[in-house]
Amino acid sequence: MCCRVSVALLAAALLAAPAIAQTKAGTKAAAPASAKPSAKKWRTPWGDPDLQGSWSNSNLTPLERPDKYAGREFMTTQERNDEEKKRAKDEGGSYYDASWTDGRTSLIVDPPNGKMPPTTPQGEKRQAQLKKDFARARNNGPYDGPEDMEIRTRCIIRDALPRIPAAYGNSYEIVQGPGYVAIFHEAIHETRVIPIGKQPHLDGSVRQWFGDARGHWEGDTLVVETTNFNDETAFQGATRNLKLVEKLTRAADDKIDYTFTVSDPETWTKPWSASIPWHTAGPVYEYACHEDNIDMYGILTGARAEEKKAGAARAK
Repeated sequence: MCCRVSVALLAAALLAAPAIAQTKAGTKAAAPASAKPSAKKWRTPWGDPDLQGSWSNSNLTPLERPDKYAGREFMTTQERNDEEKKRAKDEGGSYYDASWTDGRTSLIVDPPNGKMPPTTPQGEKRQAQLKKDFARARNNGPYDGPEDMEIRTRCIIRDALPRIPAAYGNSYEIVQGPGYVAIFHEAIHETRVIPIGKQPHLDGSVRQWFGDARGHWEGDTLVVETTNFNDETAFQGATRNLKLVEKLTRAADDKIDYTFTVSDPETWTKPWSASIPWHTAGPVYEYACHEDNIDMYGILTGARAEEKKAGAARAK
């Protein structure tokens, strides 16, 4: 991660207004579920709700609720402190920017038990195969070409949508213009340009790494519906027919309330939803993916050397 990524050209192209100045948010105490949003309104010069700025979704809260917190949406203050200390120790005292937590016991908010709904039989088979493919790509090959390696190593995208907080690479930049919202992802420097309005989705024959997004405003909330994913971006083992609905609402100068709902009848018995607070962050730096570019060259070169060695042994 070296040079700072500039989104000035994108902002000019979208006629975007300057991002609102924001400050870094510190760790906050767990808020009650009934907390009311601020009455303040954030608006662009052309009147749309203003989501612009640098944000991070880094979070220590697990996706699914651990059994020890069954039936509880929030931890106690002591439990939260203990979890943060344990994570810091487990990660050797350094876990990049994944230090935010709001004290909830799971990111999943629906079903209310904080767990993913049951997986369909075909979904279980597919997820098992994905695990085998991942282990093969990470360990034993074969490495006949770049396509045999996972998408991260190929420096295509970091993870499928929707993005769950990870150990690093959790930063985003939002830029708006009349009729568009652009979300720049730190890892691996992708930008989603989302048209706002009633445009239909692309034809079902067109499949994309980040799908086909269409947005609209519901009051102060940006609602983004994404379909048309391809076969290589399987979020939690879902199929290309995954439907993703994201909602982003400015809740404070330093916070966006972000929720997503995913549905795929071929994978889960019913849709499920998660909530991940976004907080203000520093500038987004370039995620250059240099190491993986070198990894891929080394892996393919090593595989060819092994083949040559095996061929020579057979010729003796």
